[in-house]
Amino acid sequence: MKLNLPNTLTLLRIALTPFFIILLFYDHPYAKLWALVIFLVAAITDAFDGYYARKHDQVTDHGQFLDPLADKILVSSALISFAVLGVIPYWMVALIIFRDMFVTGLRMVMSNKGFNMVTSNIAKAKTTVQIVIIVTILLYLGLVKLHISWFSDFITLTREYNLIYNLTLTVTIFTVITGISYIYENRSAIRQFLS
Repeated sequence: MKLNLPNTLTLLRIALTPFFIILLFYDHPYAKLWALVIFLVAAITDAFDGYYARKHDQVTDHGQFLDPLADKILVSSALISFAVLGVIPYWMVALIIFRDMFVTGLRMVMSNKGFNMVTSNIAKAKTTVQIVIIVTILLYLGLVKLHISWFSDFITLTREYNLIYNLTLTVTIFTVITGISYIYENRSAIRQFLS
């Protein structure tokens, strides 16, 4: 594998994931805020590596494979950890991960047979929406134990309106819809593949 800057950033994102998980479960008042910082750094590398690769003509086959895989590792690790911590229900996490694994698996199998899958704008927005909810949850988890008066309104609002559950439910529904949309938009290629 050619270790250009985009691929290095992608590998860095994968390498940061274990540290993110350790901090998420570590019992220290600031641990979850440090987990948030690591997650934000990883998310920034995600935004930057693809842009840099396209701009400087450094798109590689390894990069195209590793970049979405790194996203899924990071996002799935966060969601599974939240479920283990009892913050969000397992069934939501299961639906989100099933959709991502199914679509990724389908794309890989079809790509090996020479079929190109079209990724819609709504599917591209899915990862962004997932990252926003993960950041919101991490912010809540990081601030809830610190008892800082500045953030008391945010914490009260989150609890009063059950925001974490409702936002995660919205993300789950959106993720499933993008999966259905992805299959529908690529129905011709899928038919050709199956025939």
